[in-house]
Amino acid sequence: MLPHFFYSLKPYYDHGNIKEAFADVKREELMIILLQKQPELASLFFDYGIPQKINIEEFMNRNFKFNVSIERFAYLTGRSLSAFKRDFKATFNETPNHWLVQKRLQEAYFLIEKKNKKPSEIYVDLGFEDLSHFSFAFKKVFGLTPTELTGQKKNASD
Repeated sequence: MLPHFFYSLKPYYDHGNIKEAFADVKREELMIILLQKQPELASLFFDYGIPQKINIEEFMNRNFKFNVSIERFAYLTGRSLSAFKRDFKATFNETPNHWLVQKRLQEAYFLIEKKNKKPSEIYVDLGFEDLSHFSFAFKKVFGLTPTELTGQKKNASD
């Protein structure tokens, strides 16, 4: 059934990106296929327990790229919003919003400088919603836009 499932995705991707509503249905279909073949996967897919408080530093360093709300980060680490902010401040000595932007921008700088990535290729993967906000924040921190950094690298190698 898996090969047929993957084949069924082809028309969606042949016409660009799959719409969110269809993506949700296709994910559910894949889950049903996998559970039919291996019912023991249910415990992996579904956890109805209350999230436990987990190591905030480790979790945030692994997941900072995801564009989710602070409220969602709090929930995923097993904390209320106020506890998350308090624990975050104690761990990182700054607010979650500021830390997230700084961490994402540092990663962007690394990807542009060392991995030769284009700003337009990375901004969404780093949790930024639009390229102009990404460029503005980047310039505010590093004194030049991501495109200017790319240009400097190109000029230095010429």
